[in-house]
Amino acid sequence: MSKPIVAIIGRPNVGKSTLFNSLAGERISIVKDHPGVTRDRIYTDITWLDKQFTIIDTGGIEPNTNDKMLTYMREQAQIAIDIADVIVFLVDVRQGLVDADFSVADMLRKADKPVLLVVNKVDDFQKFMPDVYEFYNLGIGDPIAISSAGKLGIGDMLDEVVKHFSNTNLSEEEDDRPRIAIVGKPNVGKSSIVNKLVGENRVIVSDIAGTTRDSIDTPIKRKGKEYVLIDTAGLRRKSKIKEDLERYSIIRTVAAVDKSDVVVLVIDAEDGVTEQDAKIAGIAHDRGKGIVIAVNKWDLVKKDNNSVKEYTNKIKTTLSFMLYAEILFMSAETGQRIEKLFDIIEVIIQNQTLRIQTGVLNEIMTEATALQQPPTDKGKRLKLFYITQVAIKPPTFVIFVNSQELMHFSYTRYIENKIRETFGFAGTPIKIFIRERKES
Repeated sequence: MSKPIVAIIGRPNVGKSTLFNSLAGERISIVKDHPGVTRDRIYTDITWLDKQFTIIDTGGIEPNTNDKMLTYMREQAQIAIDIADVIVFLVDVRQGLVDADFSVADMLRKADKPVLLVVNKVDDFQKFMPDVYEFYNLGIGDPIAISSAGKLGIGDMLDEVVKHFSNTNLSEEEDDRPRIAIVGKPNVGKSSIVNKLVGENRVIVSDIAGTTRDSIDTPIKRKGKEYVLIDTAGLRRKSKIKEDLERYSIIRTVAAVDKSDVVVLVIDAEDGVTEQDAKIAGIAHDRGKGIVIAVNKWDLVKKDNNSVKEYTNKIKTTLSFMLYAEILFMSAETGQRIEKLFDIIEVIIQNQTLRIQTGVLNEIMTEATALQQPPTDKGKRLKLFYITQVAIKPPTFVIFVNSQELMHFSYTRYIENKIRETFGFAGTPIKIFIRERKES
């Protein structure tokens, strides 16, 4: 099940980024005292009352403006509103109720989503509460008073946020069809791939990056089995500001990846793996999703006998954190190898749900430690007592050791490689947790 998404929405300079940083526990967004400084959405995952969800920080909404940057930020915020499960509408008690707040409230009412009206900068509840009541005039519910800088009232706000999660994503829980997210930079051919697979123009395709506004879920059947394709084409709008365009896509990608079982990262064969591709791949990796790297437009590349090998090595060098990823060279335009995509996806789905018996795992670990002795420090040697698999999607293992400090990342990776040598787990990450226990 995907995590619920909570978007923080409001005019510029009401304290959205300060609230976001208080929730995230670190300074992620740039915060300054003039409007419009938060140029793109930033996201983070947080937990409250055992509920996990994703918080989105947005650029401020100026409902009526001709300024290009503020217009762009408003469109970003609209995307966040579209994909959010719950919206935190942040207003400023010190500025008071202004006309733009009414305009934003009208915008949020049209969204037909749960909205929490949160009044920020209430550093003294006794002093400011009469001013808080003024915001009832927005007609959008009871105002919740907080101070994001002083971290006052935030717990009460989060209590209200998580109350809206009970009905979120229930339909997804009941839907056991594998979900495949088609992600990547704009204009790499994501919609063309979906159209080729579906066999009809379900998604509008144009040479202008950003023609498809929203992600689209498309059911598809292959060899008697049903899948759902999540197409995220149009992750940026038409604009000349390249840096902002690339950032534009990230949160919708996060939402699509969260909903998926397997991620197909489409890259342009002529461009190679870019920094933006690496960011998207990192999102899939961190969330434990299966992954296929689809090198599209392969028909346009001049090739020789070593082209595939050389290109594969470049991908693995850039994406060294996911050497397990499956790589497919294809062309949506000509249909080259596109049918092989689902063969690879099916193998990954099987690997994601593979369970290994505890006895077999411990045989592998015993052999691995005999081949390469565990590290020592100041005369104390690491001992690995026991390994067991505790989860699937992704396959997750726990190793019990005498000292967590001695279990260096490199030795954990060594054990992972030994497991992969035996069982493959192609296309899926593996998670290994280390737990310490006393020697008997």
